[in-house]
Amino acid sequence: MDLNGKIAALLRDFAAIQKSRPSMWGYKRAASAILALEVPIESLLQPDGTLRKIANIGPSSTRIILEVLKTGSSPTIEDAILASGQKSDIERRRHLRGHYLSRAQVVAALKNQKLSGPRPADYRGDLQMHSVYSDGSQTLDEIVKAGIKRGYAYCAVTDHSYGLPIAGGVSMTELANQHAEIDRLNARFKGKFRLLKGIEANIRADGAPDMTAEELRQLEVVVAAPHSTLRSTADQTNRMLAAVRTRGVHILGHPRGRMYGSRPGVTADWDRVFEAAAKSGIAIEIDGDPARQDLDYDLARRAIEAGCLFALDSDAHSTRELRYAETAIAHARLAGVPKERVINCWPLERLLEWARSRSG
Repeated sequence: MDLNGKIAALLRDFAAIQKSRPSMWGYKRAASAILALEVPIESLLQPDGTLRKIANIGPSSTRIILEVLKTGSSPTIEDAILASGQKSDIERRRHLRGHYLSRAQVVAALKNQKLSGPRPADYRGDLQMHSVYSDGSQTLDEIVKAGIKRGYAYCAVTDHSYGLPIAGGVSMTELANQHAEIDRLNARFKGKFRLLKGIEANIRADGAPDMTAEELRQLEVVVAAPHSTLRSTADQTNRMLAAVRTRGVHILGHPRGRMYGSRPGVTADWDRVFEAAAKSGIAIEIDGDPARQDLDYDLARRAIEAGCLFALDSDAHSTRELRYAETAIAHARLAGVPKERVINCWPLERLLEWARSRSG
């Protein structure tokens, strides 16, 4: 039982039924603080029955935490949900929290020697992140320096394509400017680090990326990801099949597009999608953003059986979010993804050779 995850979910439920915005945000902050703990919450329980001080956890949240630690549930929250008249909405949200890892679970999976799959030491570079060119806050220079600090050999900057203006999608002119800056950085850090020219293309309703084939050929790494029709229960297998069969696409990014407690993401026959992806040689991403964790370890096992390659990425929008790659690695370890099938574990030249073969 992941008590960190259970308590955080209960605090999110409590936040959803608050009548005042300060109370709502207070419980949401408390939930985030619990999810971010690197140790199990029960290890912070002191001999006298009190809880060690945790940042962003107030007295009312502490009482709820102690209630769960002592009884395994929170009658306080369950009674409040019943009284609120929002039980059906809360139940809906609860069904959208399956197979998410708390930070404590991530740390445990990375340390667990009994698990197979890639280790942090095997990880050579992050292949999905965003910069100031689209909706990120990190400059290209900061990405390079942060990558070097983490011991990476390479990273790919994959800002949103122009078909997604809501996320600050880059025009082809802006992309050309970015490539010129990347060339300057690569010359400066030659032999030490390589920044790859990438993009996160949006998958349209018909499965095609929102860029032309000629435009895709200007990139070294193309991540294609769904950003629309993510709350529908309609089958979208054909959309995802078309995406993984598209020449010039290297990675199927956050395949479902799910979001913690908010949306289920794409509904599809994933076994068929994984089979097609394996046949075409495209990598399936495990996105480590804590709110995404997509694919999760359970669905990733089915992609292993289909013979898929994998990309383990942070989807970072700032340098401090680069550690989200560890969440992706944890899911890969829990799933048992073979290290040799993880493209982030490949040397740079092997990665580039594979990428060129996908680009035609």
